[in-house]
Amino acid sequence: MEAYLMSIRPKFAMQIFRGEKRFELRRLRGRAIPPHSLIVVYASGRIRAIIGEFRVGRVIIGSPRSVWREATSVRGAGLDEDDWPYIRGSRRAMALEVLDARLYSRPISLTELRSIFPGWNPPMSFKPLPEGDPLFEMVIKRLRKASGKNQVK
Repeated sequence: MEAYLMSIRPKFAMQIFRGEKRFELRRLRGRAIPPHSLIVVYASGRIRAIIGEFRVGRVIIGSPRSVWREATSVRGAGLDEDDWPYIRGSRRAMALEVLDARLYSRPISLTELRSIFPGWNPPMSFKPLPEGDPLFEMVIKRLRKASGKNQVK
């Protein structure tokens, strides 16, 4: 399973972990995130911490309008007018279905991350997080173990 680190605004991250939001929207500039991937969530804004994870179910790819239309047609998608500007104006977009969202037992703040990895910055949108990556090995694996999610399958 592939893993990615994704920056999400606090409002949307909290909606995901409360089970209110079933799709996360992204502009698509390169390769799409495949189904069954692990998304490690960095909550930006006032939180500025790695707070949890979810697994990707269905992935919808296309023009922003077609992605919006298909994702919002799903009952309980949890998307509203605040989500649309996130993909509006891009050539391609994707909607990631959120499955098995879990908050970690404790967040890891940006300050803590930078004490381990000097100069570390979260991604603007998302970036691959391969097994073997120091962040994955030193931080994410420990957070997953402490939260009862020991392995990436």
